[in-house]
Amino acid sequence: MPQFLRSWEMRLGITLIGLSFVIYVIKYLLLGDPLNTYQYIFNALGFLPISVLLVTLIINELLSVRAKREKLEKLNMVIGTFFSEVGTGLLTYLSNHDPDLPEIRQDLIVTDAWTPGTFSGVRDRLQNYRYDIVVDEVDMPDLCRFLKERRGFLLRLLENPVLLEHESFTDLLRAVFHLTEELERREEFAGLPESDIWHLTGDIERVYGLLVKEWLSYMEYLKQNYPYLFSLAMRSNPFDETASPVVR
Repeated sequence: MPQFLRSWEMRLGITLIGLSFVIYVIKYLLLGDPLNTYQYIFNALGFLPISVLLVTLIINELLSVRAKREKLEKLNMVIGTFFSEVGTGLLTYLSNHDPDLPEIRQDLIVTDAWTPGTFSGVRDRLQNYRYDIVVDEVDMPDLCRFLKERRGFLLRLLENPVLLEHESFTDLLRAVFHLTEELERREEFAGLPESDIWHLTGDIERVYGLLVKEWLSYMEYLKQNYPYLFSLAMRSNPFDETASPVVR
């Protein structure tokens, strides 16, 4: 058998064409009237390009929607893993050193009653928030140890091609990884010059601001798609001083 006839597409095409030929032959033998048969064939052939166009557009759109949905699911699985392993703990630690947190704390107590409009309103209110950190209160060696222990995990996330679809989360990962490298490169933190302290403060505040935004988006995703995961996320809210995983 020639090579080009071995593909299933080619065999399927030949089979369908042969089936059409057989049907027309049977129609002619049973009903006669070759002129009517020829007219029907040409009518069918005339509509064929339109039929192919419509089917192609519809199927292509359906496949695109399905592919996007699958990518979104995989992406949010990765984001959920990040917050379980790194994000929630880091967000809790950094927010504890935010002197202005009382201004926005209540806005970040997510509940079952929140709607997409609520999430959107909170994002708007956070647009001008400064995300300051009192760096003198930050235990740099402890923060460095926390991030170093998760360095391999962060590196694997950065290598995940799925994340290329989510620019803002990729920016967060890069910021966290950059902060990890900055802290790792310093042998000790005592006696650092003021200029270096301000540099590290900028890196920490960048991570903090991106973390809050991605956490809020992830909470909205869970609220809309996974109520049981959203329930645990609410009970682990890093901004809620009364949060407890125990269901009461």
